[in-house]
Amino acid sequence: MLISRMESVQSPIIPVVGELIKNSPGTISLGQGVVAYSPPPEAIEFLSRFLANSSNNLYQPVEGIPLLINILKEKLIAFNNIEINGNNCIVVTAGSNMAFMNAILAITSLGDEVILNTPYYFNHEMAIAMSGCHPVLVETDDNYQLQPDAILEAITPKTRAIVTISPNNPTGAVYSKELLGEVNDICRQRGIYHISDEAYEYFTYNGVKHVSPGSFSGSSDYTISLFSLSKAYGFASWRIGYMVIPQNLLTAVKKVQDTNLICPPVISQYAALGALQAQPDYLKDNIRAIAEVRQLVVESLGHLEGICTIAPADGAFYFFIKVHTQIDAFELLKQLINEYRVAVLPGNTFGMNQGCYLRVAYGALQKETAKEGIERLVTGLHQLSVSC
Repeated sequence: MLISRMESVQSPIIPVVGELIKNSPGTISLGQGVVAYSPPPEAIEFLSRFLANSSNNLYQPVEGIPLLINILKEKLIAFNNIEINGNNCIVVTAGSNMAFMNAILAITSLGDEVILNTPYYFNHEMAIAMSGCHPVLVETDDNYQLQPDAILEAITPKTRAIVTISPNNPTGAVYSKELLGEVNDICRQRGIYHISDEAYEYFTYNGVKHVSPGSFSGSSDYTISLFSLSKAYGFASWRIGYMVIPQNLLTAVKKVQDTNLICPPVISQYAALGALQAQPDYLKDNIRAIAEVRQLVVESLGHLEGICTIAPADGAFYFFIKVHTQIDAFELLKQLINEYRVAVLPGNTFGMNQGCYLRVAYGALQKETAKEGIERLVTGLHQLSVSC
């Protein structure tokens, strides 16, 4: 029997957990990282503009329609302090997962290495493996912050990129300008790329500010910035993201995208065009609501002191908790679903195989449901007698 390269790639965890939830009716999911709210009305209104032009049914530019690219340029300079100039450019993608795959295929050859900080985002690790490259794992510190010295030591002649995610999935950690600057400078010195995943750029709390490495002076030649509308604009199934890449990568990225996609869904690009012109209160009010849910989660998780270690999480909508137990994380997950009707994600899928870790997601839930779900989790962890 022929063995495919896919045999070595882990299976996506979301469908696996989804099947467990389906078999336990009434389960509250603290698993998938989505938001509960819908796209802004402006996104829906712009669909009529798509429908009004019959030529929109034809293929459009591989890198995205000019109308959307122009408004993205305005957003990038206003929010990220990233200027689109002769050294860089924008490519619209079908979500930031596609943007990541575009980047990996554009900058690597078979057998190359890409540095991931653990815990990693599982789709990043999967994409690197699918491309025939090797993920090199570097531990973060006890608060899931980057360790530049450890990253530097992990670089070899085969290293092509360092990946950072801030605000972070799965930990909720936000990296400082200083830490991101150190990593970005390492990439400049070593002649490798800094891939910065910023899908959760708007989701920060307690006065913490998001920083885009692409805004650092002189970084546009080696920094690849990935963005998404899935989270902030409730666009998960519309599949629109975008990437800012060095100009000299455009030909390679267009080859990848033309092969896999031809062009981003044009109807979704029009919806994105409308979403990006939504009233400022849209983002402000929805993120404030998530911050209120977050506070409930923080208060409830406080009851796990002595049972779990919970690091600070000032971004995204996750907490990544270490449970003081010998139970395997996936086995613990199954018990929580079967006995307490609450689902989380196991840390194994994020590369944390030494110890029992769980990712808790709260972005998809209203206050009351979130409160009930977290209370079930806290009760379950206590009653399953997981102790130090």
